[in-house]
Amino acid sequence: MADQSTGMAALERLRGYLAHDPDNAALLVDTAEAAIDARRPDEATALLDRAAALTPPGPRERNLAGLAAMQATRFDQAATIFAELLDAGRDDPSLRFNLAWSRASLKDEDGALAALDDATATAMPQGAALRVQLLHALGRFDEAFERGRHYLTLHPDARQLNAAMAVLAIDMEDEGLAAACAARAPDHPDALATLGTLALEGDDPAAAGALFDRALAGNPNVPRAWVGRGLAHLLAGDSARAFADIDHGAEMFGTHLGSWIAAGWAHFVDGDYAGSRERFERALAIDPTFAETHGSLAVLDILDGNLASARERTQIALRLDRECYSAALALAMLSAGDGDAAKSRAIIGRALQTPLDKNGRTIAQAMARIGATQRGSVH
Repeated sequence: MADQSTGMAALERLRGYLAHDPDNAALLVDTAEAAIDARRPDEATALLDRAAALTPPGPRERNLAGLAAMQATRFDQAATIFAELLDAGRDDPSLRFNLAWSRASLKDEDGALAALDDATATAMPQGAALRVQLLHALGRFDEAFERGRHYLTLHPDARQLNAAMAVLAIDMEDEGLAAACAARAPDHPDALATLGTLALEGDDPAAAGALFDRALAGNPNVPRAWVGRGLAHLLAGDSARAFADIDHGAEMFGTHLGSWIAAGWAHFVDGDYAGSRERFERALAIDPTFAETHGSLAVLDILDGNLASARERTQIALRLDRECYSAALALAMLSAGDGDAAKSRAIIGRALQTPLDKNGRTIAQAMARIGATQRGSVH
């Protein structure tokens, strides 16, 4: 396909030919292809319909109809067309990629991955990027990481692949690879979000916030950037702005446990304990085996004076993860607070800024780490 400006010039020329020969089926199809290049999918569809009324559409016409449907975000229609073409025996990497992209846009990650085989990812850098993203979204982290590193040897400078691998590398705790991949896609929103996450890890909320701002300016539909910017606000002490951004990102993520935990703590720091509990309970409903959820709810139970529930939740959290940060906080409150709400709040205030582990990480920073990664996602 030509670029948009070239397609527009071709479209203008072919429109002129059509004005003199309106029932020329081949000319209608050529003009439809130019309309797609010019990003005019509705015009392309109308032209293809006119051509179909003159002669039955073949594979080329059906493929163009699928491309027009993709451009118009009619992904269900596009997926149907591309699947029919594959079933009819027409198989090439571009067709498989377009089918996978359409299915992924419909949130059918399994169906998208079924269409996007390793051969397509090997042949097309955009296919490699999408395959890494699909494996990542499906929670197949190790497979995504192994294949992604292989694809990087084939497409080392591919912007989308590097951005996808930057995000994945954060979740795999390979910060060196994350930084290297992000550097090869410096203007990509996912790469900027990765650099922002690394700045959060480096305890630089101001730099992180600026990077997340740039990521959201490039694409406002990056949930990691919303959560990350909120966490930057949280670490900078601006809890009101923090919970608005984190809530938005958590809603976009849907089933990402870490973002709901981070949202709960943002509301907690702002003194909104009811809102905090609501978000922790949402995380619990997604997955009852995540330790930080139980530990976080234990902290709220202590403030409510429900010490029996707090002890039970703390023990559950520690059975799930002996290094659970919120459970450590709950234990400190239970041992030193004696059920006194004022003492408990004083302990919380100190704990939010006191290093709790060998890395010097505070509860607030631990929650930032959980919220910034996708290991807690459920699919």
